[in-house]
Amino acid sequence: MRIKVCGMTNIDQIKQLNNWNVEFAGLIFYPKSPRFVGKFNLRAQDFKKENLKINTVGVFVNASIDEVLTTAETWKLSMVQLHGDETPKYCEQISNHIIIIKAFRVMENDNLEWKIYPYHSAVDMFLFDTAPKPQANTKSTVYGGTGEHFDWNLLDNIKLNKPYFLSGGLQLLDSHKLIEYSKKHKNLFAADVNSRFEVSPGVKDLMLVKSFIDEIRK
Repeated sequence: MRIKVCGMTNIDQIKQLNNWNVEFAGLIFYPKSPRFVGKFNLRAQDFKKENLKINTVGVFVNASIDEVLTTAETWKLSMVQLHGDETPKYCEQISNHIIIIKAFRVMENDNLEWKIYPYHSAVDMFLFDTAPKPQANTKSTVYGGTGEHFDWNLLDNIKLNKPYFLSGGLQLLDSHKLIEYSKKHKNLFAADVNSRFEVSPGVKDLMLVKSFIDEIRK
């Protein structure tokens, strides 16, 4: 099982992930995120100086096609993760240029099969994350992770012909459960970790990340 560490904001921490052969580093290009790369001293040219093997995944929320493609080119992204309300048609236009992961926010009693069906031919991979709970006195949609689990069993009875990333509050204690889950779910492509491995938003506890890597790869 592969590992993606999302919400990376520091080139030295990304270099350490690279040294540990972590497959994916997520860079968030959503300005409202506390892990938005623009809030930190992380620049595209930092990557150009390094010969990193790690795949960089750019995370976008309802960005314009031009913004996604320009950012992907500037940062030399390996793939993009679309975490908003992007339509299948939008995804198809992006997919002509770069690998796409389409994220879906999972709720209780969700008809996931109906939700993902239009995207099967439009994207390369799926990602499943926990849907945020509705906020009182607001109709605005909250995007991004919640740091909470969803019921993984909801994925058992749907047709998944795509590899997928499993996200949503994953932590070190989940490592053994993830290993067992992966034995029965062959399309599980990678575990996606973020907030449960942080000292503060965007700053990872690297020793905790290393412990998770070691557990997964035993």
